[in-house]
Amino acid sequence: MPVLRLDEANGLFYRHAPPNSADGKTFVFFNALTGDTAMWEGVIGERLRASGYGTLSFNYRGQTDSPFAADAALCAALIVEDARRLLAHVQPGRAILTGLSIGGLFAARAWLTGLSGVDTLGLVLINTLRRDGPRLRWINDALVRCAEVGGLNLFRDLFVPLLFNEDWQAQHRDEFLKPGGYAPLAEGSGHLNLLRYAGSADWDLAYERLDLPVLVVTGLQDRVFLDLADVDRLTARMPRAGRVDMADAAHLLPAERPEALAEALLRFAGEV
Repeated sequence: MPVLRLDEANGLFYRHAPPNSADGKTFVFFNALTGDTAMWEGVIGERLRASGYGTLSFNYRGQTDSPFAADAALCAALIVEDARRLLAHVQPGRAILTGLSIGGLFAARAWLTGLSGVDTLGLVLINTLRRDGPRLRWINDALVRCAEVGGLNLFRDLFVPLLFNEDWQAQHRDEFLKPGGYAPLAEGSGHLNLLRYAGSADWDLAYERLDLPVLVVTGLQDRVFLDLADVDRLTARMPRAGRVDMADAAHLLPAERPEALAEALLRFAGEV
């Protein structure tokens, strides 16, 4: 199990498959806050690797198999710095940074901060673009409250119908709203730490400075974070941004429509 040790208590679990040529391109995946590498390593990773591309997925501190110190505040700045250290360690070469939800924000900030020795060819933002304001802050606080009161099971029962498309809901409905009560996430758990600290990330991004090719992917059935007017406005601020809107997808697109997302990534990689 490859883990980049940051120090005695902290580390990053990662999976790396190089491209099939020395000058090939590598997709670098940034998770959502409650995600992990499994979302990328199935259909999406297999399709990309079969087409000759490399892949690098990793878990933030506090996610599966990535240890963290008990006193660590797993905030956005720490996650971005961890990603920069991992990329400097792996040296994936010609990289396409690909982030889901807040992971896209982390990927963009990592590029803006500078990636030592990594030639970044493009950036993919999957359901990332959103405007900071009272509504977004209320949602972030509500996610933390769910975890504190009823753990991830309460979080999923309340938010899954808003985050997944209706086809996925129909297929997986029996897996949710099970009999019995809920239990809070334990104090000191990685997910609770991430929700408390990384959920307060600064969304005031310098979009005009993202002067590399950017692909904005949006699931139009997202009922939590999506505001199309905000997506239009923020996309327009990026000098070289293109759009892919998916009418049959919601927020967690890699789980809902992995084949369609893989196709979009392959097209983008060919263009850059």
